[in-house]
Amino acid sequence: MHMSRGTYARSLKASRRSIVAGVSLLAISVVSAHGQDATSEDGANENGDTRLAPIVVTTTAEGQPPATGTVGQPPEAYAGNQVAKGARLGALGNRSVMETPFSITAYTAKLIRDQQARTVADITLNDPSVRADAPAFSERDSFFIRGFSVVNLDVLYDGLPYIANPRRSYLEGVERVEVLKGPTAFVNGGIGRVGGTINLIPKRAGDEPLTRLTTTYISDGQFWNHLDVGRRYGPAGEWGIRANGSYRFGDTAMDSNEIKVGVASLGLDYEGEDVRASLDLSHTNQKIDAPTSLFNAAASGITIPDAPDGRINTASPFEYHDSTHSMAAARVEYDLLDNTTLYAAVGASRYREDFLTSSYTINNVNGNATSELAIQPQQIDGYSGEIGIRSEFETGPVNHKVNLSVQKSLNENYRGGFAPGALGLPGSYSTNIYNPSYLPGSAVTSLNLPTSDNLPLFADLLSTSIAFSDTLGFFDERLEVTLGGRYQEMRQRGFNTRPDRGTVGVQNYYYDEARFSPAVAANLRLMDGLSLYANYVEALTEGAIAPATAANANEVFRPFVNEQKEIGVKYDLGSVALTAALFEIRQASGYTDPGTNTYGVDGLQVNRGIELSAFGEPIDGLRLLGGVTFLDAELARTRNGTFDGNDAPGVPKTVVSLYGEYDLPSIENLTLTGRLVYSGNTFYDQANTQKVDGWTRVDLGARYKFERENGKPIEIRANVENVFNENYWASSARGFLAAGAPRTFMLSASFDF
Repeated sequence: MHMSRGTYARSLKASRRSIVAGVSLLAISVVSAHGQDATSEDGANENGDTRLAPIVVTTTAEGQPPATGTVGQPPEAYAGNQVAKGARLGALGNRSVMETPFSITAYTAKLIRDQQARTVADITLNDPSVRADAPAFSERDSFFIRGFSVVNLDVLYDGLPYIANPRRSYLEGVERVEVLKGPTAFVNGGIGRVGGTINLIPKRAGDEPLTRLTTTYISDGQFWNHLDVGRRYGPAGEWGIRANGSYRFGDTAMDSNEIKVGVASLGLDYEGEDVRASLDLSHTNQKIDAPTSLFNAAASGITIPDAPDGRINTASPFEYHDSTHSMAAARVEYDLLDNTTLYAAVGASRYREDFLTSSYTINNVNGNATSELAIQPQQIDGYSGEIGIRSEFETGPVNHKVNLSVQKSLNENYRGGFAPGALGLPGSYSTNIYNPSYLPGSAVTSLNLPTSDNLPLFADLLSTSIAFSDTLGFFDERLEVTLGGRYQEMRQRGFNTRPDRGTVGVQNYYYDEARFSPAVAANLRLMDGLSLYANYVEALTEGAIAPATAANANEVFRPFVNEQKEIGVKYDLGSVALTAALFEIRQASGYTDPGTNTYGVDGLQVNRGIELSAFGEPIDGLRLLGGVTFLDAELARTRNGTFDGNDAPGVPKTVVSLYGEYDLPSIENLTLTGRLVYSGNTFYDQANTQKVDGWTRVDLGARYKFERENGKPIEIRANVENVFNENYWASSARGFLAAGAPRTFMLSASFDF
């Protein structure tokens, strides 16, 4: 008789628990009898000594590994299958979303497929507190979470920092995209942004064999083929393998822009009685012709012009961006006892990019601009590891979920030191964002442009930390209080790579600081499904780097301390969940002095906000996801107090993301979809004189599923993004302007074999 791996493991554990329980009962009986003979009712023995009554430590009621392990299949999906019931809360393991005193959402692989999401930026658009901070046709993704910058370098892979693609993470091999909002260094280790963290959970083989081929067409001429294969082997399916491979190529909806992306991922896992382990390998190639730049800006004091048509590309056809990323990650868990798990993980990655791109600065409301070419090949290496122990036990009426972990991570950045003009590149030239001027290809074809081979070390960041937490459960765990913190040492170094600025390789920056960052959180279950929560967390994050447009470009600044206060409520009605959060985050802020064009971090930014969200299937056939965020981002301290009290640049006051699906009752297996995305007005400058108009984007789609004669399904999906072809500045953060993508059509067919 064949049993599933879950049944097989549970049967072995049940047998072991029966033996342990029998021995425990016998031991308790002996201890109790001995105690009655040796002690009187007041605790004094017959010799007059005073002894403490024995403390009996018990395992969890189900005898399962504490806080559910983080290897294998992630927590099951909530009603509607768009988000999950649980998510990984860093070293604390998988926790229930509705009973966790933090704001966290886990988007599922089904939602990724249904929305035909290509990158992390596509799927996080469903969260009103998350917005993309980079143009759609550039080489990278970047984000704003709760009004603070979170670059793709900060994205975690299976809980580990610095090993995901530092520029853009594709989703072919990803099962879940988790968004944890607020300072995250406590749960995630040395890395952590004040606004939040995105974590990618890799795909694992399920109990049922899977072979799925998806072919997709994306306007104006892109073709995308994706093969997803999963199998389990062994007497009870203990061994799993999940392989994903895809290739996308062709012209995008932007003029002259062409992209080629190859993705390969392999996930191996083992689920035994006491041991669970996984190994993930991935490789990505990205080649872009005429990529748009992240660093497009506007001159000080001008009226920000209307955004150009999303099809217009200011990049010359000869510009390019080529990159490769390779990564390996391994994780293992071992159940020392039924209530205690030892875990460890390690990962490494290498990213290399070669590029020649241009960026412009808008000079007036008519869209006249000055553009210039830039080249800065680089290599980014990342290494990360952690080891820890989780245990769940009881001391009298109090339940404990204890975690102790040590994490170490290293990020190394290698760059060439190429002074402006030293390579023979053309100087700045005039253009217009509505009617661009292009340089001839002959301007660069004769140049010997540098590549990412043998580059010197530019900067590195080493983080070492120890975290401890104890989640205490009172009154049958109706009240849970988490006490803990992370002791964190952060070392940053910088090196000169510019021959025109001195000797190459000389260390020009060094900083080493250690600090304990406390965390306190509580969750009170008022009734089944209804919880109140609160948290206070601090985080030490790496210092800012001066932007490329500043006079002190690439200068690295000291790490700084951030803090968050948050209260909220979560209500689970069974088929639909409602959440609300009220938060305040304080962060040292950076800005560029307009007089000297020098970047510094002498200010303070305070973001206060309210988040309202909903997800689930309130009635059969209707699924909802999204919400609204109201933000008040204030410049609390600025240079000489000049802009104190002004709105922080790039942060809208109102942000909306609403996605819905409806199964047509008149046509079986036909589903209509729609999404509304809105971002309010922002200011481009600290003086709040340069206004950037808000924008609204509407996406519509449909999908139809049917079965072939062999019972295997075929699913057809059609989506239109930006249905009304809105022209808009998708982001105005960090001093840069990012134009939104034009209307884009996507049509796909998925075949299961």
